[in-house]
This record gives sequence, structure tokens and C-alpha cells, in this order.
Amino acid sequence: MPKAALYNMQGGKIGEVELNEAIFGAEVNKYVLHDTVVNYLANQRQGTQSTKTRTEVSGGGKKPYRQKGTGRARQGSTRAPQWTKGGVALGPKPRDYSYTLNKKVKRLAMVSALSSKAAEDAVLVVDELKMDEAKTKTIAAMLKGMEVSEKALIVTADMEKNVYLSARNIAGVDASYVGMLNVYAILGHDKLVLAKDALQKLEEVYA
Repeated sequence: MPKAALYNMQGGKIGEVELNEAIFGAEVNKYVLHDTVVNYLANQRQGTQSTKTRTEVSGGGKKPYRQKGTGRARQGSTRAPQWTKGGVALGPKPRDYSYTLNKKVKRLAMVSALSSKAAEDAVLVVDELKMDEAKTKTIAAMLKGMEVSEKALIVTADMEKNVYLSARNIAGVDASYVGMLNVYAILGHDKLVLAKDALQKLEEVYA
């Protein structure tokens, strides 16, 4: 059964916790991880890019020159794509890039992401992660005590505003909670710092 080091808020190691085999010891499915990351990035796209076609650019109402006898190719409008200041042919238009994945695929991707971090010994657990006030120094000291110098994702059970505000000022460190946790965020950080109650909540949801 996989294990993770257990720390206190001061960054001191106080023991170990056993991780659920079904969540942190599963086989990593790279194909599902890839599909999920692509889906996440596609869903983030605004899809607002737009170009004007020949029907939307201004001008071009008059035929530029007569149909025959000039020796040049016939032209009906100065706003056709081949003209300067003409419309764009086959340009992008606003569209929705988002699409959905099956629930089973999402669950498998999350389990694979968590298992990959556990296999790298990149999962750290904090016995209690609550703050009465936002203080970056507190989170920085905790991470320093845990010897976390890489990109880290701090995960709480529920939205902890003070933890979020304290962590966002540290370069490479982000904070989230179980309800907002996603595969892209997990894979994008070197270390996964879980509050103990967040770990329990993950096991309830995905076990």
C-alpha cells in the first residue's frame, strides 16, 4: 500500500499516512490522461476570434472596371479576398470548442493522475491546513520545512480563502480544493500537498 509523509503546519514531519490503493496505487493510463488534458484546454478556449468575410467588410459596392476588353481578369468587387482590404476567405468565426468526457473517463484520469504523483513520492499530507488570517509567510515556512522548492499544488477539503490568498503570492505555488481539483492542475505541479481532510474527501469521492 502506498504511503505519504505526514507534516504539521510548521513543516515538521510527524509520521506517515497510508494512501488508498484504489486511488493512489492504480495503473496509470497515459492515454486517458492525454485525452483529459486536451479536453480541459479545449474547454478553456473562449472561441471569440473572428474575421470578416467579403460580405462584412465595408465598400466594394461598385464593379471596379468593365467586364470585358481590359485584358485583365474579371472582377465583381474590390472586397473579394484577393484584393487589398478585401474580406478573409475561410477565416475563423466565433465557435464553442468545449466538449464533454464520460464520467468513467474523468474518474479514471483523476485516479491515474493521483497514482502517478504517489509513484513519484510527490504526495505530501498536512495534518491540518487552516488559517485564521492570510499570511504568505506561514505557507512559505511550511513548504520550506517540507523541503518543497518545486511547483506545488496545495489542496484543501473545502475552499479555504486564507490558504488561497497566502499561497498565490508564492511563485510556482497554487491552492485549490477537492471540488475544483482537476487533472491538468495535478500534472502541472511537481508536488501535491494535501490537507488530511482533503485526502479523506478524495477517498470518499473516488474510492
